[in-house]
Amino acid sequence: MRSEPLTGLVLTGGRSSRMGQNKALLSLSSGGPTVVSLAVERLRHVVDEVLLVGSDAEPYAFLGLSQVPDVFPGAGSLGGIYSGLRAASKQHALVVACDMPFLNVPLLEYMASQPRDYDVLIPVLDEPEPMHAIYSRACLPWMEERLRAGRYKIIGWFDKANVRRVERDTIERYDPQLRSFYNMNTPEEWGRAREMLSEA
Repeated sequence: MRSEPLTGLVLTGGRSSRMGQNKALLSLSSGGPTVVSLAVERLRHVVDEVLLVGSDAEPYAFLGLSQVPDVFPGAGSLGGIYSGLRAASKQHALVVACDMPFLNVPLLEYMASQPRDYDVLIPVLDEPEPMHAIYSRACLPWMEERLRAGRYKIIGWFDKANVRRVERDTIERYDPQLRSFYNMNTPEEWGRAREMLSEA
């Protein structure tokens, strides 16, 4: 159960250059849902609205969702998070990427249920997972400062924020195989994702 209203943001702005085709529109099985559809469906379990973030809106019209263009085109994932957070109607937004086919609803529910006494709530394995995190709109000025300076590292401003971590032992309680953070950037990773689905 989520404790307060929450926006869901799905970032679709990647160029898919290593995949060679739009990775968000790929499926893991013949006739199965697209990867972006999977992300949206799982987010809907825990958020009050879902926004797609990215300037190329036409390929995603079939989802029937509001789409937010990039305020800072070419600014990578940080620019996408900023644009979506600025457009969000709720104070906090749960951010995921469009190419994460194994989002784990119980883990998302756990994150959504935590008291919102943070600026950022972020899972941490060996490194933080900024594309599977909840951000407060209080972060917007810090993000904008970095974007205007042309500095696009997502966590580059975290030293200014109240960052709460979700540690590995908690993550594994909900997602023992840590599949939540798997994303597909290459044909090989897409193939592995299809194998993972069949194994599951």
